[in-house]
Amino acid sequence: MNRLLVLLLVLMAGLGACKKSVDPMVQYNIQKDIDDKIIKDYVAAHPQDSAKKIDTTGVYYIIKTGEGGSGNDLYTSSTTITVGFTGQILTTGYTFAQTNNFHPSYTLGSVIRGWQLGVPQIKKGGKVRLLIPSRYAYGPYAQDSIHLPANSVLDFNIQLYNVTN
Repeated sequence: MNRLLVLLLVLMAGLGACKKSVDPMVQYNIQKDIDDKIIKDYVAAHPQDSAKKIDTTGVYYIIKTGEGGSGNDLYTSSTTITVGFTGQILTTGYTFAQTNNFHPSYTLGSVIRGWQLGVPQIKKGGKVRLLIPSRYAYGPYAQDSIHLPANSVLDFNIQLYNVTN
């Protein structure tokens, strides 16, 4: 009887340890569809902003008239950009990052993919607003230090102060 009870407990523990795994590509596509809907709904609700989509990425940018900057800046992954920015979660408006009067410099290849795609839409002195799906930001990885949940769709207002190649 004890052997039967032990066997039953081992079997139950083994079955309890099994859990349904989700194919990462399926999860990626589900999140992609969610993010794209959030951004498309936002763009549709704010047609006055004249948002433009960057290729097939799902990243949108908005440049107000006269705020595109000037110059013939060529961007590569090693280009250094000096910026001022505010980063918010598009769905909640929560500000998770803001530079205020501090203007940090970054190598374009070291920033999130949404910035790599969006910043080259402007020139030195320009301002751009980027609507970035989570797959071009931090994806399924929460950024606890800045209270940014996983799969956050981001909204950045960026001013480009300098470009150095």
